[in-house]
Formats: sequence, structure tokens, C-alpha cells
Amino acid sequence: MIVSLVDTAMVGRIPEAKYALAAMGLGVMATWALISFFSSLSTGTHVLVARRFGSGNYYECGDVLNTSLLLTFAIGIVVTLAGCLSAYNIAHFFAADNTVGNYAGDFLFYRFLGIPFFLLTVSYRGFFFGIGKVKVFMFSGVLVNLLNIIFNYMLIYGEFGVPRMGLAGAGLGSTLATVCDALFYFIVTWYRPFRRKYNYFSNFGFHTKILRSILKISLPVSFQNVFIMVGFLSFVAITGLIGTAEQAATQVVVSTLFISFMPCFGFGIAAQTLVGNSLGSGKINLARAYAFETTKIATYYTLFIGIVFIAFPRTVLGIITTNSQVIETGVQPLRIAAVAQIFYATGVVLANALQAAGKTFFVMLSEVFTNWILFIPLSYFLGVYLHFGLIGAWGALPVYIIMYSLLVYSKFRFGKWVSLKNL
Repeated sequence: MIVSLVDTAMVGRIPEAKYALAAMGLGVMATWALISFFSSLSTGTHVLVARRFGSGNYYECGDVLNTSLLLTFAIGIVVTLAGCLSAYNIAHFFAADNTVGNYAGDFLFYRFLGIPFFLLTVSYRGFFFGIGKVKVFMFSGVLVNLLNIIFNYMLIYGEFGVPRMGLAGAGLGSTLATVCDALFYFIVTWYRPFRRKYNYFSNFGFHTKILRSILKISLPVSFQNVFIMVGFLSFVAITGLIGTAEQAATQVVVSTLFISFMPCFGFGIAAQTLVGNSLGSGKINLARAYAFETTKIATYYTLFIGIVFIAFPRTVLGIITTNSQVIETGVQPLRIAAVAQIFYATGVVLANALQAAGKTFFVMLSEVFTNWILFIPLSYFLGVYLHFGLIGAWGALPVYIIMYSLLVYSKFRFGKWVSLKNL
């Protein structure tokens, strides 16, 4: 996520920022809409490893990693070929402006090249999350973001003898950083205590039963991620009907929300690991306690961020872009989003807790209803049909987030979700 934030901040400072930011909004959403269908394989890997780790079956944790790696790399090759061949068609399908479509196509082409390596990191991430070694992901994040800044600086602006590529350079720079990230994870897995405990290299192979379990857990999450990303891609496209400046401002606001969303995802991963480990060891009450306590902590954070967004919107938006028109256009949408994201913590954390229990299908249905049935039609109705403009379109966001959080909370608090069966 922060890779996209840095990309947006750098692209927001090039002369053609108005068109490039609008194109990047489409490019980022389109990229994630495609690969998020497969990146959720991390969830299946994570849940299976967490359950086995909680019950002390360490060699089976290694079997899950092996199967996941083979699966994700094979999928990555296929997705890359399809994505590169259709990059410009995808871009122009969602872009109302031809120039924006050309820029977005350049970005998508180079970004798709890194998908196989990204999906390898997806498998590694799920494994290390499941065994509770989340610091590995933290170090990975530091590495990939430092490299992303270096590569982007060189390729976007044409420094150190490298040709200036503009927005396309952001796509290529992020891809190169992703390749290095996959190499980092591979090196970490050679650490002797990991190799001995989980035996993944000595027993490298593909396990059909594990594959079925990964897919059973991951597929609903895959569809959910696609619904989210296509939903937001549609939302960005709707703002493009209002105006190019409004579409650029939407991309800046969405990127700014990563400041709130990223830690929420982190709290969600914590809940998923702890709930999964607790269920694996048969401690149901502890699983409930972990989920609710994590939700409280995450909500304190989003409340603080909401206050900052409301009080200092121009300062926050100025981190992403120096374009004064885009900043002024994004002030009120950011304030609306500031209120909505306070409730996002509950939805994310408890959704992850439900996924740890295998209730991925319910979480997916909740997303479909609130995103596609409520959010997208309402944003078009308010923003375009009733001519309330960008503020009207963004006014649909609180409805979406609050309803989603209520559905997930009700299921976790009052529904049947506990499952101790072997996944």
C-alpha cells in the first residue's frame, strides 16, 4: 500500500501531474483488482499455517508453504501474460479521457511484469504471519519501500543517466522493488532455525489436500478483494465523469487513506493470527478476547487519524501532491472519509477474525452487498445523477463502511462462527 502512496507522491510532482494522477488512480485500482483475486491466497496460507502452528504440527506448516509457493508462482506467470497483453485495453475501458488512458496503460504494462514475484511474497507473507514472525514482513516492507523510492526517483524523473519515464517509471520501479522483495524472503527462509523447525526444503513438494484447503479458504476472499478493488475502480471512474481534477483529487484522497487503512490491515493480521492460533489449540474464549481487544485498539487509532484529517486536510493532502487545484478539490472528500474510516477498524479486524474461523464466504457476501449494492450506485446517484458533484459521490462512503462494519460485528457478536475442525 505504501508503495502506491510513494508512487502517487512522486508522480504528483511531475509537470503532467493532473493527467498522470488521474491515470494512476485507474492504474493502481486496475492492478489490484486483477492480482487481489490471487493475492488473497495469503489468507488461505495464513489460516492453515496458524491452525497447524497452534496445534504444534510444524512440519505441516512447511508443507503448506511449499504448496502455496508452487501455486502462486504458476498463477503469477499466467496473470502476467494476460495482463501485459491487455494493459492498454483495460486502461482505455475505464478512462473517460484518452490521454489518461494512455498514461494508465503504460503504468499497467510495467506493473504487471512484477506479478509472479509479488505472488511469491504473498505465500511467504501468509507463512510468516501464521507462525507469528510478523517482523519478517516489517523488514520486507522497509526494504521494498526504500528500493521503491530509489528506483522511482531514477525512472520517473530520469536521474543518474536513466531515461525519464514519468508515470511508466513508477510502474517499472515498483516492479523492480517487488523482485528484490521476493529474493529477500527466499534468503530469510534459509535461516537454519526456520529450516529445521518447518522442514520445507527437505520435504519440498505439492500436496493436493492442502491445495484444496487453501482454495476453499482463499476463493471467497479472492472474490471479496476483487469486489473491493473493482468497486473502488468504478468509484474512481464515476468521479472521472464529474471532472479530471475531481478524479485526480479522488486518487490523492484514496492514497491518503492508506495512512489509516494500512495499520487497520496490520491489526486485522494480528487478530487473524491470534484467533487462528487460539482456535488451533482449542481456546475459544481467548480467540474472542483477542478479536475484541484488537478492535478497540484499532478504533483508537482510526479516531486519532480522523481528527487529524478533519483538522488539517490541506497539510495532509500536501504530502501527496503540490497541485493546489487538486488539494482544494480534495479537502471536503477527505473530511468525509475521515469520519467514515473511524468505523473501518471494526470491519477489518472482525472480518479477519471471522476468516481465521473459516467464515470467508460470509465476509465476502457482506462486501458484495455493501460495496456493489450500496456504495457504487449511491455514489453515482448522488454525484452524477443529482449533480452533487464530488462531495455527493464521496458521501456514499460512510454508508458503505458503517453498514459493512455493522454486518461483520453482528455476525461475530451474535452469530455462529467458531469452528475447531481441521482446515
